[in-house]
Order: sequence, then C-alpha cells, then structure tokens
Amino acid sequence: MKKKLVVLGSGFGAFSCLKEINYNLFDVKIVSPRNHFLFTCLLPSTTVGTIEFRSIIEPIRNIKKAHYIQAYCNRIVSSINEIHCEDSDTKKTFELEYDTLVISVGEVTNTFNIEGVKEYAYFLREAADARKIRIKVIDCFENASLPNISEEERRSFLRFVVCGGGPTGVEFAAELHDFIEEDVRKNYKGLDNYIEVILIEAGDKLLNTFDEKLSQYTMKIFKRQRINVKTNSYITRITKNEIYVNDGSHFKYGLLVWATGNTATDLIKNCDLPKNEHNKIIVDRYLKVKDTSNIYGLGDCSEIPEEPYPATAQTAQRQGKYLGKSLNKIIKGKNVKPFRYKDLGMLAYIGSHKALANIRQYKGSGFAAWLFWRSVYITKLVSLKNKVLVLFDWFKTFVFGRDISNF
Repeated sequence: MKKKLVVLGSGFGAFSCLKEINYNLFDVKIVSPRNHFLFTCLLPSTTVGTIEFRSIIEPIRNIKKAHYIQAYCNRIVSSINEIHCEDSDTKKTFELEYDTLVISVGEVTNTFNIEGVKEYAYFLREAADARKIRIKVIDCFENASLPNISEEERRSFLRFVVCGGGPTGVEFAAELHDFIEEDVRKNYKGLDNYIEVILIEAGDKLLNTFDEKLSQYTMKIFKRQRINVKTNSYITRITKNEIYVNDGSHFKYGLLVWATGNTATDLIKNCDLPKNEHNKIIVDRYLKVKDTSNIYGLGDCSEIPEEPYPATAQTAQRQGKYLGKSLNKIIKGKNVKPFRYKDLGMLAYIGSHKALANIRQYKGSGFAAWLFWRSVYITKLVSLKNKVLVLFDWFKTFVFGRDISNF
C-alpha cells in the first residue's frame, strides 16, 4: 500500500521535491492556494512587460500523478498526523491525513508593522502582484498625461518609490528604468523631466549579500541612470498620497513597491512545531523537523541551526531535490546522506543591459554578466514551454518594445 505524502506549497522547494518523488511508492497530495509554480527570479521583468506573466508559470496540475488541492493549510496536528485546510474562495474546510508531511510554504513580505504599508504599498511576490504593479505603472503615466493638471501633480504621479535594496528591489528599479528609457520616452512625450525613481534602503549599501565591489558598481550605475538611492533611510509612515521618511522629510508619490525582508506565514507562526527566534521551523541535516519522525521542512520557512543557509530560490530548489530523492530511499529502508549545500552564487539585473554575477568562479558586472544572467535563467526554467516563451518575449521586446496597453 502506498504511503500518504502531503506537500504544502507550490514554490521552488515543493516543486523540486515533487519532480523527484517516485509516484509508485507514494500517494501524493499537494495543498497550496496557488495552482502554479512561479519562477520568481524573473518576476520583476513582468512588472513592465519585458516578459509576460504566463511565460514564467507552470501549472501544478501538469504533475499528472499527484492530486492537487487548491486551499490553505491553517493547522498542523502532528499528534494524529492530520492537517486542517480551508478554501479561501468557498470557505469550505476539510482535513487530510498523512504518513509523511513536507512543509514548503515559504514566507511573506515583512511590513514591520509600519502604518499604511498594507493599505497603500504594492508587494512583489506573486504574478498577481506583478500584474497590479504593471497596471499601476501605466496608470501613473496616463494620469500624468492629463491636460490641465499642475506640474506638482504631474511630478507626484511620476514619482516611483522602491523600498528595499535587495535583489527584488534593485531588479524592479532596473526594469522600471529600462521601461522609461526604451518605451516611455517614445510614447509619452514631454514627461521626461517629471519622472523620478527613488530607492530607499535601511542599510548603508545595496545588495548587501553581494561582493562589496559589485555593490559599489550598482550604486554607480544607478547614479548614472538617475535613480535616487537613499541609504541609511527607512519609511516611518505611509498615507494614500505621501511617504514619510526617518530623516523628517516627506513627499508625494505615484507608486510604492515594498520589497523588504520576509517573515513567517500565519501557519508557521501558529503551529506547535519547534521554531527558532526568527519563527523558522527547526530541521536537522536531513531536513526532518526537530522532535518529529515524519515531518520535513524546506525552503524559507525552515532552518538548520548549525548551518543557516541563505533564504533564496536556489536553496529551496536544492533542498527539494535532495528531499525527494531521500524520501524514495527512506521508504525502501535505505540509508540517506545529510543535506549538503553548495552555494552557486547570485545574479542580479541592474538595468541598461548590465547585470551582476556574484559566484565563486567569477565575480563580474556589465554586459557580459547580463548575457550570463540571461543564459543561466533560461537553463533554470522548469519546462521547454517556459524556455521558448521567455526567449520569444525577450525577442519581441527587443524588436517591438513593451506593451503599454492597460486592461
């Protein structure tokens, strides 16, 4: 009889695990509110139309031998091997039993309880978030093009603010810069002098996980691109029309994208599994949750105390692949080796056909790094369909420009 395996989540960790599972040995159920895998590394490119949304998603139901259920897991009852779930649309609830549980639910954006963030800021974690940003960006330019508005109103509509100097914030600012340079200047005449892009970072530099020289190079490129970088700054309050900063200044804005750190989901915060001070599930080197025999955690929502790996897509993907293979061996009674992480480095796009490559063998920047960035991400896309669509999107953008229609 097949063992009941329940996988929570549809991100890099869960998807990589599901690709390795032997479905002759397991009866697999996937529980996630999102019915697709999202290649988040290219998500900033979708916010301005460089890449289309559906080019970087893969339906979970394409995993034919697994049973997908679109719902939230809101409680784990480890004492009786059961999870409680709820569908967010119909509000119907149900329970699922498991023999083995894999928790790969990721994290959510941390608002740091700052007033107005939830109400007025735009997040960038899902395809739906990127679509909202894309609509808002176009709306800002259309609003600024209205007749009989003051110069101050026009500047307010065209003041784009990014909070967070990590890879997501930097790449969104870079994509927005390209959109302005390559498409806005052609299609929205006379707005050049009103546009302002501001990037706010609480630390003293951008991309603090990258090499110091690459971080400085990014600052230099952004200055050349007229992106106003405010380091050692943080937002204290947000209203519908204004942003207040810790130095006492405040200004009106058209769009605010919130790309700061992450925090635990409600499921992880409220579960009774062992957690550390950062609300991450504590797992051992085999990714098994501490003090349990059949629950595993991987990706951003978990941590090995002795080896706190970076919370990146790369980490989750490698852990998922390892765990899928390990579960196949464990059910056959074979021994498994502990998980070992090999850091392959990080990449980031910084605009104007320039990128950063921060890997062991090569630390580079500029056009060559941009070619490398594109080639790596093409190979990492999970299906041939995604690879073809992304290549076509890049070609289409190069030849015809980005689509500026709103619907």
